[in-house]
Amino acid sequence: MRNQGRVFGLIVVFSAGVVLVAVLSIERIDTPLPAGLASVFGLLKATTGVGHRIEGQENIPDGPVIFASKHQSTWETMVFPYLVKDPVTILKRELFLIPFYGWYVKKYGCIGIDRSSGASALRNLLREARTKVAAGRPLIVYPEGTRAPPGETKRFQIGVAALYQDLNIPVVPVALNSGHFWPRRRLIRWPGTITLRFLPPIPPGLNRRAFMERLEGDIKTAQAELDAMAIRSLNSPAD
Repeated sequence: MRNQGRVFGLIVVFSAGVVLVAVLSIERIDTPLPAGLASVFGLLKATTGVGHRIEGQENIPDGPVIFASKHQSTWETMVFPYLVKDPVTILKRELFLIPFYGWYVKKYGCIGIDRSSGASALRNLLREARTKVAAGRPLIVYPEGTRAPPGETKRFQIGVAALYQDLNIPVVPVALNSGHFWPRRRLIRWPGTITLRFLPPIPPGLNRRAFMERLEGDIKTAQAELDAMAIRSLNSPAD
């Protein structure tokens, strides 16, 4: 547990530095982020044995894109800014109120959704998303709307389909197995290699039903494979 505490200590220190930048009213946090996250992932590997492997980066198209990702743990909220240049994550607005983390993601330019606002929330989402994409920034969306532990799938929300149709840009489905090694709401981390897989992009132009069926089907198929891979790894730690 002492080693795991070091990881959280580094994250807290890094977060505090981000808040300091925000207090100084720098226009937008950008360049320091990948270097800081590299330190976090390095310490995570050294102290807990949790590493990661990235597959399918050749599936990321040039130009504007939406990444629609499975969400199992906190890990992926850190890895996307590490892997993807200048991403904009779509999240619930309440997260902006969390000290350190919330202040940071708001300053970074993430889009907060007020789920109580009904149709106006979707209109605001699309308006902000158009602005971000026009500025050359990719979008990160978690279609299930919240974290789902390994083996559980929640209903995909309509927001991802609305973004796909409104922005008319490719969507890259993303599967991962982070929840097996970084359990939700638990301090312990299980040694192993988290795999994140970028799947072939879904080109623009499909109707809503066809898009959702393909998105859910592609993620479900890859997810089953990655979850099984994680289970085998945890059951055979010597491999």
